[in-house]
Amino acid sequence: MAQDPHPVPLNLPVGVTDISAEVYDLHMLIFYICCAIAVAVFGVMFYSIFYHRKSRGAKAANFHHSTAVEIVWTAIPLFILIAMAVPAAKTLIAMEDTSEADLTIKITGYQWKWHYEYMGEDVDFFSSLHPDHNRARQTGSGIDVNDLHWYLKEVDNELVLPVGRKVRFLHTAADVIHAWWVPDLAVKRDSIPGFINENWAIINEPGVYRGKCAELCGRDHGFMPVVVRAVPAEEFDAWLTEQKGEEAVQAAAQAAEDASEWDLDDLIARGKHVYDNNCVACHQGGGQGLPPTFPAITDSPVALGAIDDHIAIIKKGKAGTAMAAFGGVLSDSDIAAVVTFQRNGLGNSVGDIAQPVDVAVN
Repeated sequence: MAQDPHPVPLNLPVGVTDISAEVYDLHMLIFYICCAIAVAVFGVMFYSIFYHRKSRGAKAANFHHSTAVEIVWTAIPLFILIAMAVPAAKTLIAMEDTSEADLTIKITGYQWKWHYEYMGEDVDFFSSLHPDHNRARQTGSGIDVNDLHWYLKEVDNELVLPVGRKVRFLHTAADVIHAWWVPDLAVKRDSIPGFINENWAIINEPGVYRGKCAELCGRDHGFMPVVVRAVPAEEFDAWLTEQKGEEAVQAAAQAAEDASEWDLDDLIARGKHVYDNNCVACHQGGGQGLPPTFPAITDSPVALGAIDDHIAIIKKGKAGTAMAAFGGVLSDSDIAAVVTFQRNGLGNSVGDIAQPVDVAVN
């Protein structure tokens, strides 16, 4: 395991939002109450054991009912519960208040990446485990993970947020249940297919804050980090404007790419790259899979069968299995490439090819 540059602290982080500070104070309040209870209970117990032991001639009291004692042991826990419930309820109510947000971001969980959409801004992108870390974690990669900074906690695209503005998060998922969790922001909410959950944050300090999926979402659950980069509001506005320009350029380039016709060698070369970044975790680098949950690609009925069925499975997934739909994740060119690679690589040699137009009409 790589040496973590920032070892896990003994206590909860205070965080960088007002809510996270309230959560920390609440945690410490309850911790001190629990300590006081422990000292009182064990103090009385040990005192009684020592001073009223049999060797000192102590005799047990012979009574079976005391109204005063029952009132005391009911009233004290009730008072303690009220002392903890009042500030906890206040914090929980504040955490649910998503009104008057300056920015709304829709977060969709996929196996195993996040999709961020800046609502109303025409900016969206996927965020996955950094390719260097993804390669290093593969069995037999030969890469020393100690050479990687923030091993398994780094992504290819960070979520950029403004400091001092209220950001509303909408959480959902495209396949299985995930949970987007960033401790420094005190933000954690389940992402459930077909449902929208929400919470919010106002970040007080610029910086990079890390989290992960907090739901056991599948075999590679541990490789689904979250990285948030908080920047001053002016810097965020400039970044958002730049992203809008890049998105338009990328959309035009993607449209031209999807409209072109590829040859076999180019499709296989690109398909291998797509396969390594999206399929290896389940189907393994050599296409042997991990049966029965993750079937092999090599000599499989899908890779050797009708190419339209092959495209449909990758594009739309397969109900009742762990095969997720990649239609909203990969471009038509990427799907055409990986289909061609799977049919003409990994020990297969079908000989046919898929073009982006075939994916578009499937």
